[in-house]
Amino acid sequence: MASQTMRRILRSHSIAGRISNLARPFDRSLSSLASSSNPIRVTLFPGDGIGPEIAESVKQVFSEAEVRVEWEEHYVRKKVDPRTQSFLTWESLESVRRNGVGLKGPMATPIGKGHRSLNLTLRKELGLFANVRPCYSLPGYKTRYDDVNLVTIRENTEGEYSGLEHQVVKGVVESLKVITRQASLRVAEYAFHYAKTHGRQRVSVIHKANIMKLSDGLFLKCCREVAKKYPEIAYEEVIIDNCCMMLVKNPTLFDVLVMPNLYGDIISDLSAGLIGGLGLTPSMNIGEGGIALAEAVHGSAPDIAGKNLANPTALLLSAVEMLRHLNLNNKAEQIHKAILKTISEGKYRTGDLGGTASTTDFTKAVCDNL
Repeated sequence: MASQTMRRILRSHSIAGRISNLARPFDRSLSSLASSSNPIRVTLFPGDGIGPEIAESVKQVFSEAEVRVEWEEHYVRKKVDPRTQSFLTWESLESVRRNGVGLKGPMATPIGKGHRSLNLTLRKELGLFANVRPCYSLPGYKTRYDDVNLVTIRENTEGEYSGLEHQVVKGVVESLKVITRQASLRVAEYAFHYAKTHGRQRVSVIHKANIMKLSDGLFLKCCREVAKKYPEIAYEEVIIDNCCMMLVKNPTLFDVLVMPNLYGDIISDLSAGLIGGLGLTPSMNIGEGGIALAEAVHGSAPDIAGKNLANPTALLLSAVEMLRHLNLNNKAEQIHKAILKTISEGKYRTGDLGGTASTTDFTKAVCDNL
């Protein structure tokens, strides 16, 4: 069963590697960079907590695989930059805009401190409108479910996360959910193109339009409009609460799921839990013009920071997705196979996967399997 699952995963990614990952409106023509003899410059945010350790793992694996990447590192500051209203500096954001591609470790935002979330700052300032989270069973790592192979695509810029809140009177707070036609059409177009170019058969739109008739209703209307342009892709609409039940009963019912911001935050984490957790799940944020920021979406785990215990799998797999975005498909496949083999063999698993290996041990094993 494990070998069949591995072949299925690698085959689906091989299909993706032979075709463009992005629709033309989002294409930055990065293939020319990938074919250049010069290293590709990538903005790297090591992040907080365990971030620097797992970022170092990515750098070691890339070096061993001879990936021609030049890292431009930027760090989270301790003081708020008034230009961004967060701990991220304007220079950091300009680096991603200039390079067109970045990789981000976990970043912790203190709760209730009155400044913008680091992740929200990145998404808003860089126009990263779609969060793409492939979620697939890893060969040799047994969970409650087998053969999970779905993708969540989350609208990243508005919805309940628009940041528009105010106190009406003492004890009454109003938070505004914003859904726009422009953003809805954009993420729907990306979702259907993703399905088409990655050999996917069905797109499921997740919503609560039975209650939020205007906001989610507009999102649904836009998705229906885009679906007509892709008659070869099956289309369905699923209410968010029913979707959660269906996922935990039988996740193989789903293929590609597209949804507004809050639902995407919930469903993507739920899906990660089906295959072992956020530590095993890659993530990519896509913006217009082909700008992309790959990231590990798990927490910064300050309790184990600096102890050489962190699992770098999520950031490694996100880096693999970044390489596919750059059309460096051969290198992406090489590293992806090495990661899957390391986990499948079971000898060098970190504590979160039931093993005793250190971050260094796991990284070395991946390098050896290259």
